[in-house]
Amino acid sequence: MKTALVTGAAGGIGSAAVKALIDDGYDVWGLDLKKPERLPGLRFLETDLTDEKSVTNAFETLRAHGVVLDCIVHAAGLYDLDSLVEIGEARLANIFEVNFFAVCRVNRLFLPLIRKGGRILITTSELAPLDPLPFTGIYAVTKTALDRYAYSLRMELQLLGISVIVLRPGAVDTGLLDVSTRALDRFCAHTELYPVNAGRFREIVGKVEARKIPPSKAAKKIVKALDSKHPRLVYKINRNPLLLLLNALPDRLQCAIIRRILKTPEKRAGEK
Repeated sequence: MKTALVTGAAGGIGSAAVKALIDDGYDVWGLDLKKPERLPGLRFLETDLTDEKSVTNAFETLRAHGVVLDCIVHAAGLYDLDSLVEIGEARLANIFEVNFFAVCRVNRLFLPLIRKGGRILITTSELAPLDPLPFTGIYAVTKTALDRYAYSLRMELQLLGISVIVLRPGAVDTGLLDVSTRALDRFCAHTELYPVNAGRFREIVGKVEARKIPPSKAAKKIVKALDSKHPRLVYKINRNPLLLLLNALPDRLQCAIIRRILKTPEKRAGEK
């Protein structure tokens, strides 16, 4: 039987991936802080991916069971929106811990368990190769770094007979979007630098997220990538046409368009 390790196993994409992998004949080990739905074929380990000791304990458990991994699926992630110059350093560091360093940590510690010919699938974002929009920079920077990390990791691990695949999904109907929406609402209410700008951007985010797809579609793409004899290096799903169109424009024009859309109107003479 094939064996997979899934991070973020209780999340939207993670839980859907667990179900799809089990249906595809995998024995699945899931890592997360929250307990996922109980499923035959899933073995869950409560794990804090931002803590090296916790991840090491999970590794030791798998090694003690004699597990050999056919693949690792990285589905854990944190989606947050805020101003780059107003976000607190601790919160900024936590986003990097979850979205970037946790992936590096799991790959480094679990590498001895991956068989030759095995695969690592890393979920980044459709934003990773695009120019970021205002207030998405925090998330976009972590996912862009993760995307570049995946490319570099691929160059190295191919020498060991291990493939690295990237999934770049657009909006997916998971709890992450609800969390980000609440974060942006909080930002709109408390920002001192961008009160009108953020309120208008909230409308744009709502339109983008309205095109979200169910996690099962992303999970189906994950299984396809893992089962393919010759997988692509990058799989894309639910790309937003407006984002792609904007990104096709020169950078200076992109800035001008965003400035026009989000610019705070100047006060008229006599207004307070």
